[in-house]
Amino acid sequence: MAEYTALEIEVNGMTFRSRGAGPDNGTGEPVILLHGFPETSIMWANLMERLADEGYRCFAPDQRGYSPNARPEGVEKYIYQELASDVVALADELGFRRFHLIGHDWGSVIGWILLYLYPERVYSWTAMSVPHIDAFRSALANDPDQQQRSQYMAFFRLPEQPEKTLIANNLETLRALWSSMSEEQVEEYVTVFSQPGALTAALNWYRANSFGLEKGYQGAMFGMVSHPTLLIWGNQDIAIGRAAVERTAQYMKGPYQLVELDAGHWLIQEEPESSYNEILAHLKSNPIK
Repeated sequence: MAEYTALEIEVNGMTFRSRGAGPDNGTGEPVILLHGFPETSIMWANLMERLADEGYRCFAPDQRGYSPNARPEGVEKYIYQELASDVVALADELGFRRFHLIGHDWGSVIGWILLYLYPERVYSWTAMSVPHIDAFRSALANDPDQQQRSQYMAFFRLPEQPEKTLIANNLETLRALWSSMSEEQVEEYVTVFSQPGALTAALNWYRANSFGLEKGYQGAMFGMVSHPTLLIWGNQDIAIGRAAVERTAQYMKGPYQLVELDAGHWLIQEEPESSYNEILAHLKSNPIK
């Protein structure tokens, strides 16, 4: 099996720690993978290696706030426009004119935004766990189940207290979230979130991006999607309920498939084979032309 390579790439005045896998001669359809909270690019390692064996050229950055040398201070540095611009700048540096995109959790959020801000750059899109942002906003406005599931978001937007809670008792709360993950993954996550400013930077993604949710749903912000799209959702997800997932279809103009797994939020760890098979089938059915 192909093995990933550690990379450091400088764009937007910062250096992003990253992982790459696949042909190093410039061949292979490019795939960019975006992690969420509270993880890093190591979550994608096994998937990247397997996709590389199929000939894909894969790249996964530790995103802004997670890379030690891409951790600017200030909440305003983490607005979604800045986070999306990092991905495009990295793609430019790698020579990825158009690419397949895969995201999980906040990586999915940024993926949906890339479809909106840079539609010409993304060829196919795989969202894991998180549905279309407008569908989520709609559900959060009027679905009691989603409102209950999302209470943690308001807490994460508070100053200082979330950091105190999450680092307490040797990261006890975070370790509970990582319970389905490998020892290698947990070790890296503990290392990252033990670094000065890392946890605050990661939480600033929540603080900087309300998407108007504090005012209630005011109609679509990000609109229709024409890209070939796969949404993979676990029906035991603690954060995302069925309403937002089902509402996603109304924003799809192009080919769209919803895959429901008997799993929780951490799909790539809980259902690796199912996730891999669905993602590979989606990539193969949408070759870059």
